[in-house]
Order: sequence, then structure tokens, then C-alpha cells
Amino acid sequence: QVQLVESGGGLVQPGGSLRLSCAASGSIFSINAMGWYRQAPGKERELVAGISKFGRTNYRDSVKGRFAISRDNDKNTVYLQMNSLKPEDTAVYYCNAELRRTVTSSYTDFWGQGTLVTVSS
Repeated sequence: QVQLVESGGGLVQPGGSLRLSCAASGSIFSINAMGWYRQAPGKERELVAGISKFGRTNYRDSVKGRFAISRDNDKNTVYLQMNSLKPEDTAVYYCNAELRRTVTSSYTDFWGQGTLVTVSS
């Protein structure tokens, strides 16, 4: 059993900041890439930011310079620091981890349950 548990969402005013966390637990042998996705009402899920096992990061253009992704490999946790938030950042944010459960299994994507971020005055 593998679980990804997100925390840190909430209501924030435009220009404010939030920090999301996602901890992976359970039967995990190793984690490759981790990332954050978001889905706004009526829109498709989109990649916000990703980070490799060795710390290489990538961001969608609309969040570059405002968001920062990081991870703690010892804690199997990924973070998303979101600054200068805008109303268009409002969405449910999902954590993703590409991991394998045993030394012989292949890498598989696992998802968190999502955490709502609302940016509004």
C-alpha cells in the first residue's frame, strides 16, 4: 500500500503565499520523479512543476519565478512554495510520484487526493 498525503492548501489573497507538502508512505523501494499538478474547474489537469530524484526542476511558464519545488529524499516528501499568488492559480493541486515498490517492480505513477488552493480577495 502506498499513500501520498498532501497538506497546505487553503484560501489566500492575491499576492499572498502558500506552501504545499506531500509525503509518500507505505511500501516504497525508490522514488524517481515527483511533481505537482493542478486542475481548475472545467479545465484539464496540468503540470505545475516537477523535480527529478537528483533535484533537476522544471516549471510551466505561468509559474516561473513565483513557485519553487523542492524535495527531501530522506522523508519521501515534495514541497511547492507558491508566492505572488494570482486568482488564476486557483485549482485543486495534486501531488504525483513515480515510484517502484520493490527492487524488481517497474516505476508506476501514484497520486495524492488533492488539496484546494483558492486565491481570492
